[in-house]
Amino acid sequence: MIPFRPLLLVAFAYLLGSIPFAYLAAKITRGIDLRRYGSGTVSGSMVYEHVKRWMVVPVGILDLSKAALPTYLGLRLGFSEGWAAAAGIAAMIGHIWPIFLGFTGGRGLSTILGVLLVLFPWGDAWLLSFLALGFALRDSAPWALASMAGMPLLVWMLGGSLTLYWVIGAMLAVMLLKRLEANRRPLPVDAAERRQMIWLRLAVV
Repeated sequence: MIPFRPLLLVAFAYLLGSIPFAYLAAKITRGIDLRRYGSGTVSGSMVYEHVKRWMVVPVGILDLSKAALPTYLGLRLGFSEGWAAAAGIAAMIGHIWPIFLGFTGGRGLSTILGVLLVLFPWGDAWLLSFLALGFALRDSAPWALASMAGMPLLVWMLGGSLTLYWVIGAMLAVMLLKRLEANRRPLPVDAAERRQMIWLRLAVV
């Protein structure tokens, strides 16, 4: 039988993750809907580009915290590392597909940082170094994906738990799905254009 309390934590984590701090920041400060700008994602990067640059800091901290908190609570309440990780991933899914915004949210990087902060802090350092390189090269998308794809090697080198492997794999899968889904924007009809758009969504946009 699946225990009730961990499932309750997972449900709470999803609802907490669904709180769209970037959307609220844009609405409160500029009166705009971030979903109508740029890539249409509700994220700290969109706040940086279309609202106020300094606001990316508090928004990023809040988005990170809403995944770190349920992950930490899972461990604090005596649940297994797997259940704590499931709560963190639920918060990530809530951030990406928030129930409060018609399932249109961000891309999940800040929530990944929140989960890793609790379960594998070295993963944060690893991911942030790749993001810094991508920022310098003005193309962070492929570097973020490369970081997640290569992180199991870091786990192995540092003797991390077996749970971390599936956690990282699950977060990478959710990241890829979000990029391909692109807030339900349709793909071109032409096969060649469709392949090009899929590539752009994965590696550039």
